[in-house]
Amino acid sequence: MEHSPHHNGSFNEQEGSARTKAARVLSAIVFYGLIVLVLITPVPYGSVEPWSQAAFQCAVFALGFLWCIQAMLTGAWLAGDMRLFLPLVAASAFAILQSLSWSQLNLAGVKVGNALSADPFESWIFALRLCALALAGMLAVRFTHNYLRLTILVNAVIIAGLSSAIFGIVRLTMQHRDGFVLAWLSAGGGFAQFINKNHFAFVAEPAIGLLAAIILLSRDAGHRKLLYLSTLILLWAALVMSRSRGGLLAGSVEMIVAGLFFIQAKRPSTMGEGLARRTRSIGLAVVTVIAIMIVVAVTTMWLGGDQLSTGVETAATEMSNRADDHEGSRRRDIWRATWQMVKAHPIAGAGLGAYWAEIPMYHQANGVLTPQQAHNEYLELLATGGLVGVALFLWFALTLMQRIRRALATFTGGQRAYAVGAIVGIVGVGVHSLVDFGLHMTGNALVFVMLLALLSLNKVDQRGLMQEHRTGAFH
Repeated sequence: MEHSPHHNGSFNEQEGSARTKAARVLSAIVFYGLIVLVLITPVPYGSVEPWSQAAFQCAVFALGFLWCIQAMLTGAWLAGDMRLFLPLVAASAFAILQSLSWSQLNLAGVKVGNALSADPFESWIFALRLCALALAGMLAVRFTHNYLRLTILVNAVIIAGLSSAIFGIVRLTMQHRDGFVLAWLSAGGGFAQFINKNHFAFVAEPAIGLLAAIILLSRDAGHRKLLYLSTLILLWAALVMSRSRGGLLAGSVEMIVAGLFFIQAKRPSTMGEGLARRTRSIGLAVVTVIAIMIVVAVTTMWLGGDQLSTGVETAATEMSNRADDHEGSRRRDIWRATWQMVKAHPIAGAGLGAYWAEIPMYHQANGVLTPQQAHNEYLELLATGGLVGVALFLWFALTLMQRIRRALATFTGGQRAYAVGAIVGIVGVGVHSLVDFGLHMTGNALVFVMLLALLSLNKVDQRGLMQEHRTGAFH
């Protein structure tokens, strides 16, 4: 029996329509599933426990599987520029190589593998976690294909920081015994949902960077700027209340960098704009930066008070040359031991993720306290990854600089403000990583990866949503 051309054409159209609808549904599931992950992953102590890390990784790989199905339906696999995530994938592969046993020793009848990593299992876990984070970033780039989704992604990062800040303030004022929503939260220890008070800053700093850029640079925010400003003030208050010295330093640097971007934006684009307008623009920018610094200083002293002065004294003690600290708990002692570890493993390091297993050999103390991290992400990378790890970091840094230049040259309007906010947030996290290890928390690392995704996007069409903003149709 022969089928008419009309019947075949109708069938093909129906099949194509079904494939298109299925692809759209999968796209929405992947994107909004990723948004849910951004919001909930920081909740259980930053997802530092094995079960929460496993749940995060399973969820990301499941979304990646849906990405494959969606790509087969549409024939389009990639969008944006994924090169920023390639160094992360390469670092994951390097961690796997460090974990492999290249030879075996027979010790008292027991075969012991000889690997580059001091803890091969932890290097495997590190590789899996880093691979999941890189995949999450690529999913964000692939499925954030319009301005509405871009705005949702930015707001998700802000909400993740804001909800942690609110929880931290409520906990600080209401908790009187151990256990507050989360069982391991001790009274008087940590901040928000984090056991270590310094880790809260790593989820707040990306939100602060985005808010500062939106307030200073976005022209289509309108009356919502007041809401953003209130959110920024609340985040800054929580950051001060957390008593994180590194967080305060990073937040202050973020404000300065945001102010510098504002000054750059206010510079006249042509010489014909006149000396008066040039002077007025520069004067307004300078006044704005000074006002920002005054607000930062006043709120820090008002909210921090004695706690801040105590923190400064503690920092001075940590960096002193006193010989009476037998536990070796000061950053100076930990950094000295880590440097000895670097010299012992200069090429391939002691194993990514295996810092805790190797450092006891170099940490000269009474054994009461053994450092689990170097309190300096860059020094720890050098110790655990060696020169190979440094090369991977330089690859990442150079690619990041290229993406920043391209984003600033290409993006306009709200997307440019979001990109500047991502840059400011990355600077804040980078500064704080000099003295703390907050990116070890999976929730914090995921929020940071979203900042990388914001810089890796293609230019999106903003006309429709911006018109809705102006007419008040979008709330």
